[in-house]
Amino acid sequence: MADLERLSQVEQDRIFNELVVAFLVLIMLLLEAPDLRVPRELRNYLADLNKRISEAYVDHLKTLGVETHHLRDWEKLIAMRFDEYARDRHEVRGAAMQMESAKKGLDLDGLSRIQLLVPLQAVSIGCHHHICRGNTAGRDDLFKQILKSLSRFYVELRIRLEGGKITALTRARVALKRILQRLSR
Repeated sequence: MADLERLSQVEQDRIFNELVVAFLVLIMLLLEAPDLRVPRELRNYLADLNKRISEAYVDHLKTLGVETHHLRDWEKLIAMRFDEYARDRHEVRGAAMQMESAKKGLDLDGLSRIQLLVPLQAVSIGCHHHICRGNTAGRDDLFKQILKSLSRFYVELRIRLEGGKITALTRARVALKRILQRLSR
């Protein structure tokens, strides 16, 4: 990402668009996640909300004066990435299950952790792939940054959707845990 200024404006815009779409699609995948712990009556509301996210974003762009042909491009891009990342969830889940079972065998907790992270991983991998135009070799730092940004957003949104709260103490604990993990490496 440090080389972003060296890229043409068109390429910078393309990368920005991929990042925006990644966040939108992550919201959409989260809202339809089967393991999302919300009351049944809220599920129907979230399903309706999910159907409107793309339209709401495009409507917002329209209020900003974005031209009609660009709005159609946004609609197509969001739909295309949603379909792609939704399909990729199955491969991501399968790969995660293989890795987990090779380490220590699959148990219910392991399966739950995998299911929890599937949308995040599918979107992170796909976004990285599109930003790099498929040439992802040697770009691990970029992937880590994408994953980190999407992870923070995902956790915040998921906890709030499930009725949880993120306090200053919780944030401090997470920060301390990260520091300790870095020191132990």
